[in-house]
Amino acid sequence: MTLYLPIAEMPVSVILFLALGATVGFLSGLFGVGGGFLLTPLLTFLGIPPGVAVATSTSHVVASSVSGAMTQHRRGNVDIKLALVMLAGGIAGSYIGVAFVKVLTARGLFQLTVSLTYVVFLGAVGTLILVEGINAARRARPGGSASTRKPGQHGWIEGLPFKMRFPRSKLYISVVPPIVIGTFVGFISAIMGIGGGFVMIPAMIYLLRVPTGLVIGTSLFQIVFVSAAATVLHAVENKSVDIVLALILIVGGVLGAQLGTMAGEKIRGEHLRVLLGLLILLVAARMAVGLVVKPSDLFSLASVPGAS
Repeated sequence: MTLYLPIAEMPVSVILFLALGATVGFLSGLFGVGGGFLLTPLLTFLGIPPGVAVATSTSHVVASSVSGAMTQHRRGNVDIKLALVMLAGGIAGSYIGVAFVKVLTARGLFQLTVSLTYVVFLGAVGTLILVEGINAARRARPGGSASTRKPGQHGWIEGLPFKMRFPRSKLYISVVPPIVIGTFVGFISAIMGIGGGFVMIPAMIYLLRVPTGLVIGTSLFQIVFVSAAATVLHAVENKSVDIVLALILIVGGVLGAQLGTMAGEKIRGEHLRVLLGLLILLVAARMAVGLVVKPSDLFSLASVPGAS
């Protein structure tokens, strides 16, 4: 069964994109990330124009994150106050990111910028998460050395002004780092079509020292609203959200997210981080290959001799 996508201007297999949405939704629930870092490249690999892939991915991130966030909230794993502080920065970052996308698209630099950003950014983040996950797994073994730093210790962050208490996370920290993190996540969400959980989760763990049990739920809660803002802004400013494609992906994503959340309960946290790091590096490697491999169809803007 095929459907024609009005914005992407191409026919697609419904079954294929339902399966794609379910797979990304599963990973969202499993790792506590929006899944856009995987969905956007996969959509472009399947022929969806990059601008449409980015904008439509944010709508899928909303749906898959809502399902996971509701589950985490019912279990008491969301620090709503902290999430709202980060959300304030996230919405501002989304607005800046959408405006940046509009400028890049007008100059014909959007596809190259997105690809380079994926390779550099995902490569660095994936490596950090993988190394930390391996180290955490080693410390968890019998006889492994435990970390001497406790949750709530922040080093230089403790000296920043505008402190606020976050009772759910048992933190008393400046609101500046959460707002900066939220703004950055909102910005990259808009230009890469991602939820930003792979940035937010390490930042919450290592910078803010949020208790591990609250990290995934708080991340998902914030991702829902940041991605929703990016989706609306893309639709209004760039007219690049394909509703038909979004609905297909969302149906699969909601189902997959529930399965991913249940599967995540059975896997140790350090093992999840290793798997997430490997997955991010795999996506970055695939994007890097696409930048250097000669395309099958070559186009030229040069004039043809003798042409009128």
